[in-house]
Amino acid sequence: MCRTLFLRRGGLALALLVPSLCRASPAPTPQPPMTENPLLPESPLPYGMPPFDRIREADYVPAFEKAMADHLREVEAVASDPDKPTFDNTIVALERSGQELARVSAVFDNLNQADTTPGMQKIDSDMAPVRAAHADAIHMNPALFARIGALYDARSSLGLDAESLRLLERYHRDFVRAGARLSGPDKERLRALNRELASLESTFTQNVLNEVNASGVAAADAADLAGLPAAEIAADRKGGGYVIALDNTTGQPPLVYLENRPLRERIMEASLARGSRGGPYDNRAVVSRIARLRAEQAALLGYDTFAAFTVEDQTARTVGAVNGLLSRLAAPAIAKARREATDMQAIVDAQHGGFQIASWDWAYYAEKVRRARYSVDEAQLRPYFELNRVLEDGVFFAANRLYGLTFRERHDLPVYNPDVRVFEVFDAHAKPLGLLLEDFYARPSKQGGAWMNEYVTQSSLLGRRPVVGNHHNIPKPGPGEPTLLTFDEVVTLFHEFGHGLHGLFSNVRYPLFGGTAVPTDFVEYPSQVNEMWAEWPEVVRHYARHYQTGEPIPSALLDKMLATSKFNQGYETAEYLEATLIDQAWHELKPADIPVDVAAFEAATLHRCGVDFAPVPPRYRSTYFSHSFSGGYAANYYAYIWADVLVADTIEWFKAHGGLTRENGELFRSTVLSRGDSREAIGMFRSLTGGEPDVGALVRRRGLDQGGN
Repeated sequence: MCRTLFLRRGGLALALLVPSLCRASPAPTPQPPMTENPLLPESPLPYGMPPFDRIREADYVPAFEKAMADHLREVEAVASDPDKPTFDNTIVALERSGQELARVSAVFDNLNQADTTPGMQKIDSDMAPVRAAHADAIHMNPALFARIGALYDARSSLGLDAESLRLLERYHRDFVRAGARLSGPDKERLRALNRELASLESTFTQNVLNEVNASGVAAADAADLAGLPAAEIAADRKGGGYVIALDNTTGQPPLVYLENRPLRERIMEASLARGSRGGPYDNRAVVSRIARLRAEQAALLGYDTFAAFTVEDQTARTVGAVNGLLSRLAAPAIAKARREATDMQAIVDAQHGGFQIASWDWAYYAEKVRRARYSVDEAQLRPYFELNRVLEDGVFFAANRLYGLTFRERHDLPVYNPDVRVFEVFDAHAKPLGLLLEDFYARPSKQGGAWMNEYVTQSSLLGRRPVVGNHHNIPKPGPGEPTLLTFDEVVTLFHEFGHGLHGLFSNVRYPLFGGTAVPTDFVEYPSQVNEMWAEWPEVVRHYARHYQTGEPIPSALLDKMLATSKFNQGYETAEYLEATLIDQAWHELKPADIPVDVAAFEAATLHRCGVDFAPVPPRYRSTYFSHSFSGGYAANYYAYIWADVLVADTIEWFKAHGGLTRENGELFRSTVLSRGDSREAIGMFRSLTGGEPDVGALVRRRGLDQGGN
């Protein structure tokens, strides 16, 4: 499951396009004009938190236009400086440039995910090629690159400290990878490719979101919805009937509950067909065109494939390393999924169902197996997982034990939605650290899933402390009703807070390195490590209390819950790997080899990789695979499983060293959480664990080495 989206901040990276993944909502009520655009000046609020109460939709375009113009002037001043290039007058000057654009981009990109409008979506579409062209104007400035190149060539004699030397090397690498060394005609071709790609990726995003918002599967009456919780039946009521809305993943939450098999089948078929049914939201041609343009980009820049271009800048380094990991995991994942299907088929046969388990049956019968095997279901657990208690007595409690953090809720700061809560975070000895925004509830204006982003990224050069946001899509209960979570939602709360810690603990000099600005295949590492505390006995017993009586969760029920941790891991690993293999396959093609028939290409890929098991479809098909085709994870969706190898090793390290202790927390903070991208990512892992990643730890953690389910 994709649990996070993160926006890279700092220096020139601010100018790069970050496509939005958002849902439409009614346009805002017009407001009277303001004399000063609130997006441009530095916010006077604590920690530079954006003045959400003053920002209007009409502010964005003029703010972008002015901020980009000012940024170009700042960059041109560096490029045309008559003085000999130095680290300070070139690299540091570039790091200080574009601060207006940083503020505008942070607010727009983040709110376009969390609280969008049709107007913001149009701005996103209109500005996408403009923002791409802005980045190209900087990266392809020959005078600017000449100064960077001169410093890079002389780097060994400049006497730079380790972080400054890494920054210089990073600037040089980023400019080269953005086309700074290309000939004039090739630069023009790359500019054209970047503009078209920016527009196509925005189109892809809009098609996915518009179809999700417009789609749904009708049910005639409540009897068709037998098994679905009453609250969800009420939420699906539309006029005289019922419409089940779709999430963006292939699997749909109602499939766990619905007893009506034909309805389950219709839901799955509708989900799998998205983006490929003809009409205004069909993404098949868009997918093929994006893949072709990316392949052309890579070829222009001297790479065999777009995957090779992407992975070179990641922890994995090579396509062979990525494919080696995927190959090692695919066979045991599919084998375990087949064993899981056998267990479900036994229930179908015992009930004389007369059918073979299909993709629309999996979630429903997996839950039956789980209940039979462990005698536990979500209905028993949810009363013990009240949101505020999980947050304060679980997430914050673990952070206090590990890092000495304390939290104070602020009610005096403006928010973009009334449900958003703001916490000031204090380090040990009550030292102010930053702000944490928690946006828990689902709404039509918010993209699906859960993610973390940064409104202000830490940088000692700029004197900035962090403002981070965690976003969830928890169904909002009725007035006066408690918010009771599923255990998966509990784990997600810990996960996103792990990303939050990565931003809050950032302690770097340069903004380019701040917070979560690490390789994509490393960014999930800290967050997935933080998930372990959701199941840590001392932490669970502290937060898992009945919302009415305050009684702790019974030990027998807790033991049953924890015993299910490896349940259904064949399915979950296989559906993820299938999507990952599709992503890799698209981006390992030459331009002339890009197919037009998207469905046939997917089927051939899954068959070639030995993962074509019909009851387990890929988590995303290409036509609604936002991570790959508009969300910054192109040839990079493998990042979750790559990071999980590091996570499995790290969990074993924590357990071997005493678990939930300040000593362990401080070591993890000093070696990983505070370093941003100021050091090579894999070196941070080695500094903590003292060894190399071992995929065997992940295989054991997911139970892929075990027989049965």
